[in-house]
Amino acid sequence: MLCGAVCGRIAVMFDKTYCLADCNSFYASCERVFRPDLKHTPIIVLSNNDSCVIARCALAKKLGIKMGAPYFQIRDELKRLRVQVFSANYAL
Repeated sequence: MLCGAVCGRIAVMFDKTYCLADCNSFYASCERVFRPDLKHTPIIVLSNNDSCVIARCALAKKLGIKMGAPYFQIRDELKRLRVQVFSANYAL
């Protein structure tokens, strides 16, 4: 497929088409694919070395869990709220 773009007076042709998809709570959503039993359970995903929150499902967001929150600071609160915690699975 050819796409054309005009830059000033010069026409530029591209022979490739790219698609950019942005998914809400991507890693948390992926974990639900593998664990459908957690459909109604708040889920968060932690970064490398489980240091901070990098993804939250909608339920976890409603509970007030902040993006980037250090895990060691919110660990007890997550247990109290019964939030399921996952390590990042970059192989997804």
